[in-house]
Amino acid sequence: MLRRLCQAPGTAEVRLGGQEREGHDQVERRTIGAATLEVGAVGLGCMPMSWAYTGSRRRGDESTRTVHRALDLGTTLLDTADMYGPFTNELLVGRVLRERRAEAFVSTKVGLLVGEQHIVANGRPGYVKRACDASLRRLQTDVIDLYQLHREDPEVPVEETWGAMAELVQAGKVRSLGLCAVGARAGRRPGAGMHDATIRRLRRIQQVFPVSAVQAELSVWSREALADLLPWCAARGIGFHAAMPLGNGFLSGTLTPGQGFEPDDVRARHPRFTAEMMAANQPIVAGLRRVAARHAEGTTAAQVALAWLLTLGPHLVPIPGTKHEHWATENATSTTLTLTPKDLAEIAALPPAQGSWD
Repeated sequence: MLRRLCQAPGTAEVRLGGQEREGHDQVERRTIGAATLEVGAVGLGCMPMSWAYTGSRRRGDESTRTVHRALDLGTTLLDTADMYGPFTNELLVGRVLRERRAEAFVSTKVGLLVGEQHIVANGRPGYVKRACDASLRRLQTDVIDLYQLHREDPEVPVEETWGAMAELVQAGKVRSLGLCAVGARAGRRPGAGMHDATIRRLRRIQQVFPVSAVQAELSVWSREALADLLPWCAARGIGFHAAMPLGNGFLSGTLTPGQGFEPDDVRARHPRFTAEMMAANQPIVAGLRRVAARHAEGTTAAQVALAWLLTLGPHLVPIPGTKHEHWATENATSTTLTLTPKDLAEIAALPPAQGSWD
């Protein structure tokens, strides 16, 4: 039987909008998929602790404290992947799980291999099973709560990959399965929706084994999933994990146009993070700040962006990534922010993001 992961009351102190709150579980609970797996309404994306962002600022001890702090606040969903590092992110999370496994909902991914200058997909059944065993060792656990297919291997029918993942559930090594969606902006047929290919793939694998969750980008400045993928999941009781809910940090308002990024930072090569495009998209951040200013002192643009996502459905869980305790606390306490109809109308009226996303 799939168990619900709950957190006992404690005494952690949380500050939101200048108000101190006592209590351990500051994050509301939500369920994932038809199996009703319970998690905190805001997750923790662990990738920045080991991969993709500002390598010189990574500190293993601080990242470990951040995971502990998230669990203290009731942020139970820890999102990682074997490719992050590669492998080092799962090792980091595993050090925390060794002490606090019962408090966490562990989500990791399979299907991508990282080389020196390239990333390739591998969906071969034998590889998937070996990769799962390796992830279990690194995470220091005997079961993964949600095992996600990171990318489909174009050389392997997705049903075969998904079938191997289903066997892991039957073997007791995995509790539920999820799929990471790829937007495929480039090369789309005229008139095709952003996630048409993902939905077709979901229909196919649903015939093999139930999908509990889909992870896809969704934020105030990247709303494509609202048109089709999010309602498709809602209609079928499939959980939705909103990836990059703060726009790779842009929606937090903490990035300055022209500040530059380290060479190993993915944003250094990202079209929306040129100085020109960051300046052009400042009205989006300004709008979030206007909404925040109508709430308690200290409310931030990032909290507004996360609170907006939480209004989109009870099956949605945003997964903001961070390696800092401060931001993990701020993100977790966004669940206590209630947006008004006026707030929601103002957010809906924000200008679309400028610049290519390819």
